[in-house]
Parts: sequence; C-alpha cells; structure tokens
Amino acid sequence: MAIMTIVGAGVMGSALTFPAADNGNEVRLVGTHLDEPIITRLRKDHYHPRLRRPLHSSVKVFSHTEMAKALQDAEVVGLGVNSQGVHWAAEAIGPHLRAGQTILMVTKGMESTDGKLQILPDVLHDHLPAAIRDRVTYAAIGGPSIAGELAARRQTSVVFVSRNADVLPKLRSLFMTDYYHIWTSIDMIGVEVCVALKNPYALAVGLAAGVLEKQGEDMANARMHNYAAAVFAQGLAETAVLVQKLGGGLETVFSLPGAGDLYVTTQGGRNSRMGRLLGMGMPYSDAVEEMPGETIEGVDAVVSIMPAVEAMIARSDLEADALPLLRELHRIVTRNAKVEFDFNSFFSKLPLSPPTKDLST
Repeated sequence: MAIMTIVGAGVMGSALTFPAADNGNEVRLVGTHLDEPIITRLRKDHYHPRLRRPLHSSVKVFSHTEMAKALQDAEVVGLGVNSQGVHWAAEAIGPHLRAGQTILMVTKGMESTDGKLQILPDVLHDHLPAAIRDRVTYAAIGGPSIAGELAARRQTSVVFVSRNADVLPKLRSLFMTDYYHIWTSIDMIGVEVCVALKNPYALAVGLAAGVLEKQGEDMANARMHNYAAAVFAQGLAETAVLVQKLGGGLETVFSLPGAGDLYVTTQGGRNSRMGRLLGMGMPYSDAVEEMPGETIEGVDAVVSIMPAVEAMIARSDLEADALPLLRELHRIVTRNAKVEFDFNSFFSKLPLSPPTKDLST
C-alpha cells in the first residue's frame, strides 16, 4: 500500500483512482482550478458528474487550494491535467514536491521548444523548480484506456513507462488489478510520441464519417471504411517516422501505446466529433463553435507540434514529404481549409510501390 495523490479531477485522472483504490492504496484526488464544480459534487455525495458514477468510497477529495496537504507524504503523484495544463501543474505542485517521489503522467501531448519536439514529461521537468526537478522520478501511462471503461472496471491493458526501470515493478504492483493489466517499458520517447499523436490522427480518421454525410446516402449503403482505414494506417506510419526520428523504439508504435491507443481513440470522443464536422465541410472556425468549452486535444497537438516539424524540415532533420497527413490536418485547422486528401501521397516512407497511372486502356 502507498499514499498517492492524483492531480486533475477530469475523467482520466479520476478513473485512475479506481484501480489505485481497489489495490488498497490511500488515494487523494485534487481538482484543478477548472475542476471546482466536480470537487463540489464529489464532496456532496462522492458522485463524479462526468464519469456518471460514484468514486471508490475511500478516495479523499481536495481542492487545488489544498495542494500542500494533498501532496504531503505521497509516494506517487499522478498528473491527469490536459495537455495545456502542464505548465500550471508544474507551478502548482512544484513547491510541495519532495525528493524520492514518482510523478506518473497520464497527460498526453508534445510541445515545440526552440525548434525541437519535447515530450510532456520533459516539459514538466524543465518547469519544475530547479531544486527538485532532478530529485523526483518521471513515469507515464500509455495505451488504449477510455476513462469510462476503466471506471466501470472493464478489461484495460496499458503500458507504464519510465527511463528509470527500477520504479516500474513497484508502480505496476500499486495499480495492477484483475481488470487493469500493465506492461512496462523504458521507451519513454516512443510511448510519449505515440500517445501524443493518437489524438490528431484519430481526428483525421473521424473525417470519414463527415465526408460520408456530405456525399449522401449510397444506393447500396456503401460506407467510408476504406477511407478511414487508409487514414488510420497513414497516421500510424507517420507516428513511426517521428518516433524513430526522435529516438524511440519502432516496436512501441505497433503495440498498445501506438496502434492500440490510436484505435480506441477513433471509436468516439471529442476528436472524432470534430473530425466529423470538418469532414462535412464545416470550416474549423465554425466547427469549434459547435463544441463550446471542449478541449480538442487533436487540434492542440497539431498546433503545438507543427512549428518544430517545420524547423526539423528546415534543418534537413526530416524530409519535407514525410508527414503529409499531419501537414494537411494543420492546413485544415489553421486555414479553414477544405478536406482534400491526396491519398497518393500516403505511405511514401514505407516499402510500397507508389500508385501509377493505369495504362491498360
């Protein structure tokens, strides 16, 4: 048993309290300044309004104003804020951290920093107080884990990753249950790049539903599964390009953090809904008005990542044609552009023959 504090009372941070509490740990859940309505409801009857179920009865609830108390004596500090909240989290938890603690991140994303791509555990490290940043251990969770399913104790398989292999067996033992299955890895770059890119590429897969609606019904009810599958495969291929360029392991792309997490993210949620609106031909500036107050992680990721991608291309660290799908997504969400994929530009970095004109007629 351990004392663990999870910062961020949204759906994913709160869902993580279920396996943690089921294992007999003392679990504390701290809301951010944006989570006050959730914290107020939890204090009333322990019911989480977004997960639509009560939390484990042993979970202790704290406001962000009680951060010092919530972090006191915690062995593990979970971070469940959204990708835009990492800088806030560093400021909020930094003064209260102590040497020897492990920070376990479920926050997904990357940032462009001085023309280079930086994974969020490293962003957090750089924004923590200098006196503590190298005295704590950083770990993260990757893989297909829908918060609502985890909270319902559905079978879920994930990867816990850290550059410090010594902490992984202990972390695994603290969270593993008969429904929460954990593999471990030291490929921090590979896992974090995969889980960051799954959001924009899931949005791209979601475009297919909107394109289908825009084109209208087919006489034989033909769908857009071929379209979606090609985009899915290209997204995975581009993920592999960036993982390898940044020094991660290719095997991570084709396991739970890569293929697994991308698949589950395409099955619904905010990214898929945004993709559908864009696929219907709605400009991004209008589509975002249809989803007020919602963080679209796929859009945030594209906007955050592309400056570093452009810098990598300018330095010849990355081929200009390596990421046609990501570049097209950037054009769509920053220029209100129409969805017009050049499918023949896909898979240029795989050992496939490029499409050629049919000369048989």
